[in-house]
Amino acid sequence: MATMEVHVVSPEAEFFNGEASEVYARSLDGEIGILPGHQPALLALADSQVRVKTPDGAEHAYHVTGGFLQFKDNRLTVLADDASDA
Repeated sequence: MATMEVHVVSPEAEFFNGEASEVYARSLDGEIGILPGHQPALLALADSQVRVKTPDGAEHAYHVTGGFLQFKDNRLTVLADDASDA
């Protein structure tokens, strides 16, 4: 199974740092799903949940308030203005 490196962070804490098979988030333009190999993207995030699915099938969810999602070179970073476990 293909994976990508994922980091979910806020100025106060790191919430997730590891490999994932899928990530779902809501940008200001709507819901987006990112899989390994996705085209590069830089998105402004809406206040919503970011869901990270790991290769073993576990799912982690985080509530984010604003921020950005960047995907490039099979690395996804969520830099949230504020975040918490959902």
